[in-house]
Amino acid sequence: MNGTQWILFILIIQVIHFLGTWKLYVKAGRKAWEAAIPIYNAIVLMQLINRPKWWVVLLFIPIINLLMFPVVWVETIRSFGKNKLWDTWLVILTLGFYIYYINYAEDVNYIEDRSLKPKTGLGEWVSSIVFAIVAATLVHTYFIQPYVIPTGSLERTLRVGDFLFVSKFHFGARTPMTAIAAPMVHDTIPLIKKRSYLNKPQIPYFRLPGFETPKKNDIVVFSWPADTVKQFFVKDKGVKKPIDKKSNYVKRCVGTPGDSLAVIDGFVYINGEKLKLSDRAKVMNNYTIYSQKGVSSRLLAEVGADDYSRKYIPASITQNQLNLLRQNGFQVGVEGDNKPVIFTDKKGLSPDIIRQLRLSLKEETPRQRLANMTDDMVAELKKNQNIDSIVMEVIPKGTAGYNVFPQNPYYKWNVDNFGPIYIPEEGATVEINTRTIPFYKKIIRDYEHNEVKVTGNKVFINGKEASSYTFKQDYYWMMGDNRDHSEDSRAWGYVAEDHIVGKPVFIWMSFDNFDEGISNWKFRWDRIFTTVGGSGEPRSYFKYFILLLIGWFVFDFFRKRKKSKA
Repeated sequence: MNGTQWILFILIIQVIHFLGTWKLYVKAGRKAWEAAIPIYNAIVLMQLINRPKWWVVLLFIPIINLLMFPVVWVETIRSFGKNKLWDTWLVILTLGFYIYYINYAEDVNYIEDRSLKPKTGLGEWVSSIVFAIVAATLVHTYFIQPYVIPTGSLERTLRVGDFLFVSKFHFGARTPMTAIAAPMVHDTIPLIKKRSYLNKPQIPYFRLPGFETPKKNDIVVFSWPADTVKQFFVKDKGVKKPIDKKSNYVKRCVGTPGDSLAVIDGFVYINGEKLKLSDRAKVMNNYTIYSQKGVSSRLLAEVGADDYSRKYIPASITQNQLNLLRQNGFQVGVEGDNKPVIFTDKKGLSPDIIRQLRLSLKEETPRQRLANMTDDMVAELKKNQNIDSIVMEVIPKGTAGYNVFPQNPYYKWNVDNFGPIYIPEEGATVEINTRTIPFYKKIIRDYEHNEVKVTGNKVFINGKEASSYTFKQDYYWMMGDNRDHSEDSRAWGYVAEDHIVGKPVFIWMSFDNFDEGISNWKFRWDRIFTTVGGSGEPRSYFKYFILLLIGWFVFDFFRKRKKSKA
């Protein structure tokens, strides 16, 4: 729905309001025409129902207005003596059109000084809940949104199980594009697992003023451009989603509008210079560790390495033991002379499992191991005299990778050697031909809503042969710090400015073993109440919060005690 269509839609709403309420305005001592003037009619209506004029603002805020309209409908009929429970349900279930019946068929009187206090405890409880939801939705949509890190693409900068507050106002809150949606949820209603929104109507993209734009090194939450999943982590048939209902991703912004970006041997270069990362960025890469004396799992665990496998060699294994191992998710195979081997992730076989299955085994200590590590982990591991060398794994230049943007055989790029590539800037013009269209086709067609067709050596945009294209908005390049275990812009390309959601600013809770069930969660005390941005090691403010909370309770206790004695 474009701007003109929205103006027409709003005018239609005003006509519907006028036709359904003008007699009620007259019975309340107002003029009939006052029900027809946009915005003014809402101000007058607030006076008629004895509600504050600032409610009018809430009626024009997307999503919030969906909650406020039923409240106003109910308040309107109650101002004319319709206080029964079935009146309330009728006006809500008919989407307000019950007011038409009252307007034309009922001889009602306006109650000027009606009491606004609910007549029952249930009514007061419902009223409080409604406005709590309105307030929470307003904060969630336009100011601060809670978010949890679900995947390891930013390990170890942000960790799986980190609970974040994401600021909407840093980059300017993106107003909802989906006009009709359930409040306080994203694309799916919990428990019933049903879609939480209607695809139409859609509101034109608009962003409130912010005080900064995404910069290189910023961690950014955005709507995943390639999202077609019904539910995250659930395999299902793909669906087409509105921008603001796409799954939220969090990555590091490494390229901004107008930049030329390349990845060379695993490192990002911007305009020919190596990108200098924030000192809080803990970039991880796959490394191969070599040692003639063997690389033990203990050494890897001591430095906090990740994503490495372990192999156990049992003296013997029965069919029952084999079945139980597989039931517990372990991989069992054979090597060499049909000798059984057990493969696990970095956690290995727990002593409980070994005792339970009565296994007799030893862990292999190979001379080389592949592990995922940060620079600090590598430096620490190199201090060990038993380690001969550590080499970062890099896919050679010219070797085509799997699922690498722009998914075109002409560009034989991979995640370690990629580009150079231009990051589009609003107002910039680029040459369009069969070599460049793979980069910009999705932008021109999906993000900027044009028809694109390639015929032979010619490119047609909206039916006309094109040799250039001027971009209508800015674009960004997002990558995970866990470089070899992150699906990011290297797979699906640019992130449009209208996909930007916000900026993570605060970790208020953090759990280890987050993906292993709530019974296995363990607090990461050093990460609770820490900031996401800044320099130096993150500092926890949790103890200060606890002291402040205790101080408040002590102050409140003595205040109430003093008041009771007065």
